[in-house]
Amino acid sequence: MKRLALLPLTALLLSACTGTVETLPPLRLAVLADGGATLRTVTTGGGDGLRVTPTPVVGPSVAVTGGVAVDTLPGGEARLLLTRREGLESRNADLADVRPFAPAFDAPGFTPPCFVTTALNAARDRILSLSQCETGGVLNGSQQLALYRTDGTLVWRAAVSGAAVVTGTDVPPVRVAVVRRADGVDVAVVARPALGGGSEVVRVAVTTVGADRAEAGLPVPSLVAIRDLAPAPNGSTIYAATDAGVQPLGTTGAPVADDALNAFGTGRVDRVWTSAGSGVAGRNLIAAWRDPRVSGLGTEPLRLWDASGTRNEALTVNAFADLRDVTFAPDGFLYALSATTLSGYDTVIGLGSGNTGSTVNWRPVTLLSGLNDARGVTWLVPRQPSTSSR
Repeated sequence: MKRLALLPLTALLLSACTGTVETLPPLRLAVLADGGATLRTVTTGGGDGLRVTPTPVVGPSVAVTGGVAVDTLPGGEARLLLTRREGLESRNADLADVRPFAPAFDAPGFTPPCFVTTALNAARDRILSLSQCETGGVLNGSQQLALYRTDGTLVWRAAVSGAAVVTGTDVPPVRVAVVRRADGVDVAVVARPALGGGSEVVRVAVTTVGADRAEAGLPVPSLVAIRDLAPAPNGSTIYAATDAGVQPLGTTGAPVADDALNAFGTGRVDRVWTSAGSGVAGRNLIAAWRDPRVSGLGTEPLRLWDASGTRNEALTVNAFADLRDVTFAPDGFLYALSATTLSGYDTVIGLGSGNTGSTVNWRPVTLLSGLNDARGVTWLVPRQPSTSSR
């Protein structure tokens, strides 16, 4: 499979040496809305080197069943990864040409899937999805993992036993991530709530190279609750959003407080996103957000930090009451999805300005509004018709 030629950020800017302006192909965002029942696209149009976002073009809604999450697949053509409760599938940039992934759990000892979350590794060549059925809105079924290649073929499956059924008003969610060890073995990471408080982390990998079933290690306790996981662009680190800031996971799987990202402080963080796989060249962007339903405030700031830059603190992009998802796109924009609205923010101008009190320098643009219970957003660069030049 050919890898998607991700667009370097410098290709979006004016060329000072030649005086020419690079043209950015139209960027398309796919949005999962209506509680996972519909997909739709919005196309920003081509950029012009000054990175102006033209008037968006909104595509028609497409009905789906049991939508959970969306992501971008690398390859020779722009394709969308859609996780549904019943299985994973890919679609083209027009949300058509549905290609189901291989069945995950059609083997002895496994139960039919109820997928609840999916993650890609930093290299974007492995997809990890976790299945756990629920009763009355409480996840109480057995946990099962499926690791896929991006063409939809199954690498391995695994059963992860011992998941506690924890109820309450502020239970840490179940999150997953996948990272590649130095020996080339892919390791799945499952962070889940633990009895008595906090979280526990389970690492899952094959014990024999090429095996189609992976084995889970013993749970490693984390006294600090883990709220989210995201891969660092270096491919060897996983960041955890915790009740004590953003911390990398250590070799045992537990967060390492001594290596916390000071740019985000030591307060609680509920969501974390990185620019891994975004095509943004030369920058290590990390965004973090705290859920205001916990703080009791009406909104909380989405903060952004360039770990590859010289600034030591994260800057406020905007404040959100109900932030659902964030994606970094190769046009240099961060796209933030609330339950009702999709907005874009210029990270190049915003981070360069150092403005911490206003959204003006982030050049905010509203792409969609009036959404109902939106769940996820990702970007695509639709295939362009070939042109000849002299």
